[in-house]
Amino acid sequence: MEFLWWLIITALSIIPMLKLLPHFGIAKHWAAACLIPFGALALLWWMAMKLQELEKR
Repeated sequence: MEFLWWLIITALSIIPMLKLLPHFGIAKHWAAACLIPFGALALLWWMAMKLQELEKR
């Protein structure tokens, strides 16, 4: 049952990442990082770093 929940949460996090990552200059294939534990958190951190770089410009 936990595996089913993990699949649902993973799918719900990959779909928005596919749309958000290109806006930050990150390739879409990095959305697969959501499959590993803490992968979504790492992607959010990466996007935050890119956003800070964009704000400095």
